[in-house]
Amino acid sequence: MAKQTTPAQLPRRFIKLAKVKDYTSLSTSEIYRRIAAGTFPAQVTLGPKSVAWIEAEVIAWCDGLAAQREVA
Repeated sequence: MAKQTTPAQLPRRFIKLAKVKDYTSLSTSEIYRRIAAGTFPAQVTLGPKSVAWIEAEVIAWCDGLAAQREVA
């Protein structure tokens, strides 16, 4: 069984969209669709034209999907 990483275990680090796409293999539009649906971590506004995601939240989301697969 894979060990899950909780957001509290990782240092807070902001990552940009390209890194989120690398972690998840989702397209930009799919990421934003899932944010709107409430099924993916929302981005944090860093400035008027800059957003990022909290890396630990994205990793926890990935871990959650992997855990669902292991249960099924």
